[in-house]
Amino acid sequence: MKKLLFLAVLLFSSMFILNAQDVPTPPEKNQNPQMNFVKVNITSIALKNYAFQYERVLTKRISVGLSFRTMPSTTLPFKNSIINAMDNPDQQAIDAIGALKVSNIAITPEVRFYLGKKGYGRGFYIAPFYRFAKYGASDLTVNFEEETSPGVFVDHEVTMSGNLNTHTGGIMFGVQWALGKYVSLDWWILGPAFGVSSGSLLGVSDVAIPEEGKQEMTNTINDIDIPMVTKTISFSNDSKSVMVDLTGPWAGIRSGIVFGFKF
Repeated sequence: MKKLLFLAVLLFSSMFILNAQDVPTPPEKNQNPQMNFVKVNITSIALKNYAFQYERVLTKRISVGLSFRTMPSTTLPFKNSIINAMDNPDQQAIDAIGALKVSNIAITPEVRFYLGKKGYGRGFYIAPFYRFAKYGASDLTVNFEEETSPGVFVDHEVTMSGNLNTHTGGIMFGVQWALGKYVSLDWWILGPAFGVSSGSLLGVSDVAIPEEGKQEMTNTINDIDIPMVTKTISFSNDSKSVMVDLTGPWAGIRSGIVFGFKF
């Protein structure tokens, strides 16, 4: 609660400060404003994401934008922090997270309303947005034991893969400055988003999975926490396939420092 209160105070303080700093632009400098911005989010690179945005100014107060984000298949960012945050994970869950590879793409259209005096893509803005994102997972390994003869056990490994699709909407608060004639700086202060998610994971075993193995795999999969997402685990009739249905709400936050070129 304290963190949310701090963010709210910071956001509204920034809004008043930025509006106070807006100085009217002389009419002659505003006769031919540049209406196109092509931008790159430099802070998302730390999360192995590459995000770009095109913004088109329609009027002094309104613009539209389209963002595209991609993350090539790679190991999970900050996986050690994720493991440390888990509640008593077993070694199989730790190994599964270590081997897991993830990817994603996202498309985000938005409408911006500039509230400052300058306008034309400058000053404080409020931007309602919609985001579609597709998250991919591969090389998620889950192990189980098969008793081939009394007292003799053989380890088997099942590799799972799948996707999770999300639909979210939200409102972003930010401010954009002109850094000279052709360069801009866009600060995405805060953009909370809420929506829904759905997806699935599938893994196929080379042998029938025994009942003890099914329970072992179920425990390992349940140890892998996906916030807000409900996991429903099932096995095929021949016991050679494991399926995980993923459903539930979804939430995210847009933020970042974005450099752009305007023309």
